[in-house]
Amino acid sequence: MRAAILVAWLAAVALLRAAPIAHDLMDVSTIRPPLLEEIRYATKYNFTGEQLYPFPAAYVHRDVAVALAAIQDDLAREGLGLKIYDGYRPLSVQQKMWDLIRDERYVSNPAVNKGRHTRGTAVDVTLVDKHGNELPMPSPFDDFTEAAHRDSTKMSPVQRANMQKLQEAMVRRGFEPYPFEWWHYDFHNWKSYPVLDISFDELAADVKTSQSRK
Repeated sequence: MRAAILVAWLAAVALLRAAPIAHDLMDVSTIRPPLLEEIRYATKYNFTGEQLYPFPAAYVHRDVAVALAAIQDDLAREGLGLKIYDGYRPLSVQQKMWDLIRDERYVSNPAVNKGRHTRGTAVDVTLVDKHGNELPMPSPFDDFTEAAHRDSTKMSPVQRANMQKLQEAMVRRGFEPYPFEWWHYDFHNWKSYPVLDISFDELAADVKTSQSRK
């Protein structure tokens, strides 16, 4: 009897593991026209000096994905497009970043609002031309100085014009600019979306499971 119960329990656990994880996140690579991707946190080339994601990928809430696709369409008419550095960030990774920086201008304090990227509604992006070259912006990505602020007086006229062009494209489709990082945008009503702590490995496994059931 105990053996039968154990077998049934193991079968139930296996079924739960195979079940899709409850979320509305999508892989950015499915968006058309496609965004250029440079996922810094999947490498050691970021402000932590550590690899925070197991592989390069960007996930966003499906509402955000729809908006990004529209932005790509808009920008394509000008021979431009988006490059994305980061999207959804697991809460555990957000906590690790906060422990290193502890400056709410540049990294959200999970104890205050559980983070912005943790909902799949925040994106870090820049503009690229049709050849994939980045347009000049006020500072490099993840520059935690005043040079990255939208009201910085250190940027050149060209950098300011490019920042404004990016902002106009994002705001037109429902995003809100973040004052201390020219690359960061939050989708409107971002606080109404649930906070998630699903790992990239779990997200990738969930995609494979869903595809196998089709």
